Amino acid sequence: MQELRLLCLVVLVGLARACPEPCECGEKYGFHIADCAYRDLKAVPSGFPANVTTLSLSANQLSSLPGGAFREVPRLQSLWLAHNEIRSVAAGALASLSQLKSLDLSHNLISEFAWSDLHSLRALQLLKMDSNELTFIPRDAFRSLRALRSLQLNHNRLHTLAEGTFAPLTALSHLQINDNPFDCTCGIVWFKTWALTTAVSIPEQDNITCTSPHVLKGTRLNRLLPLPCSAPSVQLTYQPSQDGAELRPGFVLALHCDVDGQPAPQLHWHIQTPGGTVEIASPNVGADGRALPGVLAASSRPRFQAFANGSLLIPDFGKLEEGTYSCLATNELGSAESSVNVALATPGEGGADVLGRGFRGKAAEGKVCYTVDNEVQPSGPEDNVVIIYLSRARGPEAAATAEGLGSLCPQTGLEGPGWCSSPTLPPLMCPSILDSCPAFLSSLQLPLGCCHQSTGRG
Repeated sequence: MQELRLLCLVVLVGLARACPEPCECGEKYGFHIADCAYRDLKAVPSGFPANVTTLSLSANQLSSLPGGAFREVPRLQSLWLAHNEIRSVAAGALASLSQLKSLDLSHNLISEFAWSDLHSLRALQLLKMDSNELTFIPRDAFRSLRALRSLQLNHNRLHTLAEGTFAPLTALSHLQINDNPFDCTCGIVWFKTWALTTAVSIPEQDNITCTSPHVLKGTRLNRLLPLPCSAPSVQLTYQPSQDGAELRPGFVLALHCDVDGQPAPQLHWHIQTPGGTVEIASPNVGADGRALPGVLAASSRPRFQAFANGSLLIPDFGKLEEGTYSCLATNELGSAESSVNVALATPGEGGADVLGRGFRGKAAEGKVCYTVDNEVQPSGPEDNVVIIYLSRARGPEAAATAEGLGSLCPQTGLEGPGWCSSPTLPPLMCPSILDSCPAFLSSLQLPLGCCHQSTGRG
């Protein structure tokens, strides 16, 4: 009998040790509960029994959840963490809780959250993240939560929502998302449409309002008037080159990416050369061709000069600059891309673009280039300017041709440099581009009177 009493005492002592201080552990209605609420805890305790199914850590002083914080309790079905001071949830903090059904992270200070951990919580039915500092939700954040019924995101700092964010939530019946500072731009229009047509209950819609732009501040999202929105388009046009044309070393290569979309797309250049890949967020130079502050460049004038007007200039095109040049335009509604392949001709052979057309260019003797209308231009007696325009293209058919301006300027007997400028191109200098080039000017979409020559003689 004494031995039995001793055994019971050992078991009771073991159970007591299995529950970390100052928590209380017990069983109720078939659930193994660990209650650690209101204990002034500053970190998640260790030493929980592995069979705990409900854990309450609410109303403590937790400031973060590190990776593996709940690895000891893999059977957890309910986790309550409201009213703490949590600012960040690290990757792996929640990923081990594959049986979790209820997660309450409300009333914290969370601004950094490991959204990828949610991909492991396939059994989750309730997710409370309201009253935090969240500013962004990835498009695929909820992709695995097909059992989720209730989602609370109200009282955060969300400015926009990626289209399709709630599409995977096929069981969702309740969404609370009021009191967020939404930017009522093109990126939020889809949510307005979805909220008006979905069967999901969305309470407090009067408090789902616009914070910006200023003219729409306070406007209810469900009363937002239609906005002029369009996905980006990239326009590719090209001037056919002449037979037997060649693209030689030392040319100045100028490409122009003409983009359209609402809101105005951001332009990015992707350049694949024999030496590797170059990524340029346009612009990287100012109107004078010098690197902008904060742009890392080997010299004050970068090898690839991307201007704010969509033009890309390679002042000294050579073998190292051969390759594929792509411009990518992106806005809130999507992206568009167009590319062109450029290669130098070997002696006696013509270069070819992706259309199989030849490249052509000859040095215009005495040609000089100047800074006109605040745009930088190449300078030097042997320079040729090769132009490739990028425009609308929906697939790999995007292409372009190159033309040496030196061969397209008819001699007229007039002396002195003339100039052409366009709102979308760096001005191109040539000593004899005149109004007698109407076909060429028209093909470049330049006004026929844009070339001027001095009639004075030295």
